[in-house]
Amino acid sequence: MKTAARILAGVLFLLAAATSAMAQTDVVRNDDWMTRQTDTLRYVVRGVVRDASSGKTLDAVAVTIPGTSFATVTNKDGSFVIKSDIKPQYVSFTLLGYNSQTLPVSEQELKVRLTRGSIELTPATVVSGDPLQILLYAISKIESNAPRQPELFDCFYRETVQKRQRFIYVSEAVTKMYKAAMANIFGRDRAAVVKSRLLASPRQSDTLGVKVLGGPVMAVDLDMVKHRDLVFDENQLSSYRLETLLPEVIDGRLQFVIGFSPAVEEDYALHFGKVYIDQATYAITRFETSLDVSDRAKATRAMLVSKPAGLNFRPREMSLEINYKPEADGAWRLSYLRTRFRFNCDWRKRLLYTDYTTVSEMVVTNRYTGTDAVPIQRSEEFRSTYSLADKTQFYADPAFWDAYNIIEPTVTLEHAIGKLKKVETE
Repeated sequence: MKTAARILAGVLFLLAAATSAMAQTDVVRNDDWMTRQTDTLRYVVRGVVRDASSGKTLDAVAVTIPGTSFATVTNKDGSFVIKSDIKPQYVSFTLLGYNSQTLPVSEQELKVRLTRGSIELTPATVVSGDPLQILLYAISKIESNAPRQPELFDCFYRETVQKRQRFIYVSEAVTKMYKAAMANIFGRDRAAVVKSRLLASPRQSDTLGVKVLGGPVMAVDLDMVKHRDLVFDENQLSSYRLETLLPEVIDGRLQFVIGFSPAVEEDYALHFGKVYIDQATYAITRFETSLDVSDRAKATRAMLVSKPAGLNFRPREMSLEINYKPEADGAWRLSYLRTRFRFNCDWRKRLLYTDYTTVSEMVVTNRYTGTDAVPIQRSEEFRSTYSLADKTQFYADPAFWDAYNIIEPTVTLEHAIGKLKKVETE
């Protein structure tokens, strides 16, 4: 994905740039949009999701309120908190490889048990075929599977950095994302930060000064369905070996699974991964990619934006996950995006390398259409050249965050949404 790598190169994430314990200032942005969010989400549903056979808690389970755009996922302990502005009657649960389940809401904490799914194939079910033709047909169906009108989304974004096993940086932001209509060639997608905060290690030794890829705009830059040049074009496809893998089920829908891997040597790093395609609509539903890091120089060019002179950088992993979800109008929309980087760094005069892991996550929490889908103005746009660590002071609002503790980095981003939208009921 040479084109994707070029676009990514403009997205900056500053690794442990701050040396203060908490970069929160008294800069407050008046924002009626945020006030509207915190004032309307009055109904709360909590619970835990487990595997029906083993009893093991399940993380990353998609939790939705049918008929609305409110969604979250379970954290590492299988727990979830989801809120709504209307009283929910049912909550739905989906996880890749499991049967979807919809349960009525009760006053007690929901105890959900998901069973592993099995695929029953009829004689008419297509489970094999030319992976290139399947993928090209899915690409041709992108516009018909996309929303017809421009839309505005509420999102929550988080960046974390680990030095070995210790977290040295956590940054969180409530964001907005504007998506122009697919057919509008003059419309421009934009992202904006509404509120943000960061927690950084006070140790001078944790200040590395390395910039790798990430940032609140990644939901715009890395939308592989919306941006045609990020989806494999004919020139890129010739560099990959495609294969049709066993079908899988996502949200109760049978998927084509197309695997891809490098087939030739290029002067840039290629990727391994999978593309999931809904068999009923040929909508692209999920991307999983991992950079080929076997050539250190190529992988470094793809991952690294900048570093101090004299610092050795060794790439270990650059992975990307993107999920798209269907809604009642039949359109498929971006719902979740996650990037993960692992690398080693050390100064030339030292003998041992230090392991670093950075993760950036974005989840869509609400959607607006029609007159509510107000475009993000150029003056409030968060650009690809910005670093959230550098800009946090401009979006900080201690009064907004005061009721919440810093979200634990081990808790999944989607679980944190419930805390960010917490409404005082007392």
